[in-house]
Amino acid sequence: MTDLPLPSAKAAHGVAIPRAYQCICGQQVFFRNSRCLACEAPLGYAPSLRGLYPLEAGPEPDTWRIVGNDAASALLYRRCANFTTAASCNWLIEPDDAAHPDLCKACRLNRTIPDLSCSENLPLWQNLERAKRRLVSQLIGLGLPVKSKVVEDPDRGLAYDFLRRLPGQPRVLTGHVRGIITIDLEEADDVFRERARVAMHEPYRTLLGHFRHEVGHYYWWRLIMGSDWQDAGRRVFGDDRQDYAAALKQGYRHGPPADWAQHFVSAYASVHPFEDWAESWAHYLHLRDTLDTAISFGIAPMQVDSESESFGVPDLWWTDDPGGDAFLEMLHRWIQITGVMNEMSRAMGQHDFYPFVLPRRAVAKLHFIHCAVSRLPELPQCKCPV
Repeated sequence: MTDLPLPSAKAAHGVAIPRAYQCICGQQVFFRNSRCLACEAPLGYAPSLRGLYPLEAGPEPDTWRIVGNDAASALLYRRCANFTTAASCNWLIEPDDAAHPDLCKACRLNRTIPDLSCSENLPLWQNLERAKRRLVSQLIGLGLPVKSKVVEDPDRGLAYDFLRRLPGQPRVLTGHVRGIITIDLEEADDVFRERARVAMHEPYRTLLGHFRHEVGHYYWWRLIMGSDWQDAGRRVFGDDRQDYAAALKQGYRHGPPADWAQHFVSAYASVHPFEDWAESWAHYLHLRDTLDTAISFGIAPMQVDSESESFGVPDLWWTDDPGGDAFLEMLHRWIQITGVMNEMSRAMGQHDFYPFVLPRRAVAKLHFIHCAVSRLPELPQCKCPV
């Protein structure tokens, strides 16, 4: 297996997370795999290396060495304790994680997991964990802070409660409060989620979408609120001090404004500035991971004429951004690849891969998020014009 390059996540058109992996035998393997189907080699995902690697037994019990990465071959890894649970976690515990010898970077984010004595919960929890691992791998690749509120950073860390409504109890509300993200376990049930999507007239509703949206709320609280970016964020998305409960009630009662599609990435984004940020954040993560996957597998759309590239420098949040052209290139590649993927979905009789149209006003919001993410180390001192 060749070593995978680790380009900077700050490059607008670079790969933050390589998504194509290969076993030592040459067989293609995938992010969720824990064993090669061709040669039976054990596999493990090393988050710091952003790669899935074949493993060989280490010199000590329950230790493993990575095969195919010379820099890591001398290091000893351990499997996450959830490897043998319904979560089926294939992540490795890093050598420098001696303080957390049992759970990987993704699993230690859990504060509450479902009742595993109920067999119905087991496949649902597995679905949740698969989506969460995909999310967390991307967050790490983008250089975002990912620390457990449970065991690493109780003040500013992140944690998950996976809850299910009990008989006679109110329904579980998916949401975020000061680093704690609650996910309704029933959202992991395809039938429940599709019924909810249709009932709420949503074009898109997935587990991964929920995870990306809710973690957007976390990063507003964690990175933007109270920072030098806060005032700029309010000018882009609106004043988040508006009464959230009243706005939500208004949105559910009367629906989105008639012209929402000219200003927001989704109808729900029009409810409140918090939701506009979270929906835009989720779309940004959709964009980056989809392009990372396409690039990793050598997939590129056909060249299109310049008339199709409808967004330009005036649409950016910061028109003097030295990386603005690269961001626009990334955005246009996203539009091209999603157009192709929509046609492929239709060819299989499925819903559109990406059932949204980006309005011009949303481009500035995505660019703001891109600038915040790519300039993260300098965030507190950023004086970018607005």
